Amino acid sequence: MGNITAIVPFYTGPYFEKLIKYLSSSPFIERIFILHNDLIFKRYPKSEILNGENFQSTDTILKILNSIQTDFFLFIIKPNITSFEAMALERLMIKTKDYGVAMVYSDFYDELCGQKFYHPLNDYQLGSVRDDFDFGSMILFSMSKVKCTLKEYGLLSDLRWGGLYDLRLKLSIRYSIIHINEPLYTVEEGEKTSFNEKLFSYVNPLNLKIQREMEGIFTDYLKRIGAYIPSQVLKKIEPSNEFFPVEASIIIPVKNRKETILDSINSALSQETNFPFNIIVIDNHSTDGTTNIISELSKKDSRLKHLIPKRKDLCIGGCWNEALNSPYCGRFAIQLDSDDLYSNTNSLKKMVDKLREESFAMVVGSYTLVNSDLREIPPGLIEHREWTDENGHNNALRINGIGAPRGFHTSIMRKIGFLNVSYGEDYAAALRISREFKIGRIYENLYLCRRWPGNSDSNPSLEDINQKNAFKDRIRTEEILSRQKWNQGGL
Repeated sequence: MGNITAIVPFYTGPYFEKLIKYLSSSPFIERIFILHNDLIFKRYPKSEILNGENFQSTDTILKILNSIQTDFFLFIIKPNITSFEAMALERLMIKTKDYGVAMVYSDFYDELCGQKFYHPLNDYQLGSVRDDFDFGSMILFSMSKVKCTLKEYGLLSDLRWGGLYDLRLKLSIRYSIIHINEPLYTVEEGEKTSFNEKLFSYVNPLNLKIQREMEGIFTDYLKRIGAYIPSQVLKKIEPSNEFFPVEASIIIPVKNRKETILDSINSALSQETNFPFNIIVIDNHSTDGTTNIISELSKKDSRLKHLIPKRKDLCIGGCWNEALNSPYCGRFAIQLDSDDLYSNTNSLKKMVDKLREESFAMVVGSYTLVNSDLREIPPGLIEHREWTDENGHNNALRINGIGAPRGFHTSIMRKIGFLNVSYGEDYAAALRISREFKIGRIYENLYLCRRWPGNSDSNPSLEDINQKNAFKDRIRTEEILSRQKWNQGGL
């Protein structure tokens, strides 16, 4: 009956032996390869040691695949599984057979202090191209689909960290990847990585080599699916005689931020420039006293434009559109969130100078994470050094954000517009711009991004994280499809 080969990286945790014993007792498991760099090791039924120090390398992946003789293989990505639900392996095989897919993964339970908590995962989309997409702790692969994929595309050579990522992307070109919306196993919930650490892992300088490898894998994938855009075709902004009342506008959408809005506006008003600018505050029907604060400030300084939209269904993106299309908006529109600050009095000038420098459609600076007392918190300065002029516009599809502060050429953003949402609207705009235009970067701190208990980014729930990740995957899906059409001359 055994038709599955299990692949398990060795680790010294308390559940490893329990996992191996379960797999070896299952009638569906024919062989178990334990990935370990020491051949002198305890033996288990059905198991053998497969020498491999890093199971993500191309060499190890190919060694695994060349050793498999079954129709399926089960890759245990994280050996923290404590138990399996009834018929778990059968469910995975049935789905793989019935739908003719390449990969299947499922939801699971987190076990914490003797209690089990349901842990749902997201469905896989065309745009689920992040290298850290969450598949849980195990994936079932169809060996026939893997063989066909390797025959057609092969694997990139000499990969140290991205062999599995390369395989997954290439499998997705021809075949589906299916998510089973039911928990099929339980994992021990270990020490949690902080939300900030997870969110910013791809900009951590210590991970730069890994990220460069992942970028190369992803770029190869984009070329294969016709979504790669060469940097040579990206355009600069053409000179225009379009009238603008000022050279730049600082845009601040706000709703119910009475504790922080005064600091943000004063930070904007303190900017020192050699050009005229204003501040457009889109007050989204605040009810906590924010409106009065803005109103009083606007009476003291004519540069502050206090706008309250007629519509009451606007999110952050919709508020940005209100500002961009107002008669007050300058040639360049520069971001400042209602709970953030510029790091110094020259931030606006540096953003505008960069936009002018090479006629960029968009410029992104660097920012520092701080707490409510403006003290730096990990990971500190976020520079997005992963960006390159040659490939940043392609790699932007793989990473989870574009950075801040963001500055836009108003004429371009009036044509493109922002999505009327309060998450990902900036990312979607950046992807759309980078499909056609050059984006400039400033690798110095211009902005202080505050994290505090009431902040929407401070400690999101699993449901919020899943929802936001799924939404960004949808944005990527639409952008990949658009770039494919763009390359075919259809847009």
